[in-house]
Amino acid sequence: MAKRLFVGNLPFATTDDQLRDMFTRIGPCASASVVVDRVSGRSRGFGFVEMEVDDDATRAVSELDGSDCGGRKLTVSAAHERPAGGGGRPH
Repeated sequence: MAKRLFVGNLPFATTDDQLRDMFTRIGPCASASVVVDRVSGRSRGFGFVEMEVDDDATRAVSELDGSDCGGRKLTVSAAHERPAGGGGRPH
């Protein structure tokens, strides 16, 4: 499993530090970041965590996917790389 994890359905008030704390209970995190809107600076309700150990990433998915965080049911899965050429909104 990839060490980089997607974390969806986060409460909008979740900070990078809170996200990191959630995952360091399972194992060491190399990074944790909540994705924010470029214009408003507000959380988009999802983020990414990079676990230092592959087995911890596997354990994080099994333990945290579907768990409650601030009244919301989290989605935790292996992150997928964006396809070459970008994607997203047209310019």
